Amino acid sequence: MRSSAFDEIRHRIAQVLDRGTAVDADAWTALDEDIRGALRYGGLPPAHTWFPDGDRTRRPGVEELAVALCGPDGRIREAALAYATDVPALLPLVVIRCADWAEPVRDRARAVLDAELSGPPDRPAEALAALAPVILRTAGRRHGDAAAEMLGRLLREGPEAGVTVLRASRDRRVRRLAHRIAVDRGLLSPAQLAATATTDSDVVVQDLCANAVLAAVGTVGRAADGAPLTRLLTARQGRIRAAGVTGLRKAGRAEEAEPFLYDRSALVRACARWVLRQAGTEPLPLYRAACAAGDGMPHHAPLGLAECGDRATDAQTLWSLTGDERPRVRAAAVAGLRVLDAVRPARLAPLLGDGSPRVVRETRRALLPWADHFPVGDLPRHSPATPAPRPGEGVATPLPEAGGGPRRDTAAAPTPARSGIRRTLGLRGVLNPFRRPVA
Repeated sequence: MRSSAFDEIRHRIAQVLDRGTAVDADAWTALDEDIRGALRYGGLPPAHTWFPDGDRTRRPGVEELAVALCGPDGRIREAALAYATDVPALLPLVVIRCADWAEPVRDRARAVLDAELSGPPDRPAEALAALAPVILRTAGRRHGDAAAEMLGRLLREGPEAGVTVLRASRDRRVRRLAHRIAVDRGLLSPAQLAATATTDSDVVVQDLCANAVLAAVGTVGRAADGAPLTRLLTARQGRIRAAGVTGLRKAGRAEEAEPFLYDRSALVRACARWVLRQAGTEPLPLYRAACAAGDGMPHHAPLGLAECGDRATDAQTLWSLTGDERPRVRAAAVAGLRVLDAVRPARLAPLLGDGSPRVVRETRRALLPWADHFPVGDLPRHSPATPAPRPGEGVATPLPEAGGGPRRDTAAAPTPARSGIRRTLGLRGVLNPFRRPVA
């Protein structure tokens, strides 16, 4: 066994073992495949020439045992499983053997794994951190469901410590399973669920815990009606805030949904409108009053007004707000015009030169339907160095006040203004070529 191939495999094994619980499941499955390939096609001698098959007087070393557990000979893999418990660090390879294509190997590996997971109460929790990622990684294989069932049964019926350990796992699949089982078993309080929903990096875990908080609202003791629900309302993620707003109705706090009518998230605004309507409050008058509040108007009130307002009644309010001093308000007003289908391209075009990138982005988005037939005669003509004119100034042929579909007329000749619009919209090469006037 003095071949360079074995030296390379031994180095790979040492690398995986040195990383301990930090190694991911893919590293173990890759090691299994690499060892088998080296034995089958590389320079390693057959495992049966050096593995102590039946010889209990000599225990295999770590590298020898790892090679035997992954070799192409099923008899050697089965014999190696008798020594696997001597090296707990190699138990992830036992998990892989639970999905082995040879039935005797599978049966013996499952017996070893079951004995390991059913050991002393303090041992499984330590082993789970390394084994669970590999179990779930191989669960999709043809025979991988047995190990996954063992893990699920242990988490559902075993000590709480196992679930707690896996909730902090680095593996996303493991953490999702652990949180799901923790919710099913009621191991987390509403406060813990709310904290996880607002701080976890996985959206699946966030939604799972947020829904669990909502399910606890109104239960005995009203445990989730106070601080946990309030914490959802202050979450950075819009989906979690929306869940908190929805829970206000069940908690009897529907009046607290009004400030969320002006949230930056469309989902939160929609949930707030639903909660208020269920409580008998129509949100449209609130939006109209907010948009008439002057400097005290919330930044996203114009967009909320457009989402539930009327074009004939509210479009003029939004047009007036496109000249507001605050960039967020101008951007929300432009977005609201697009939602109401009240865009007037020639009147909105000056905002392409606005000093706020936020306003320019919303204006570009609103003008995209008109990008290939923008009426040249209606475009404002101003140099980039001069301030952008107010919407409605310098317009030769205004479109109908209520807005509507794009204009179908095209210009006879290109102008610098039209070229500027084409560049600003970022659609060069897409627009139809302009026709030159016939001499």
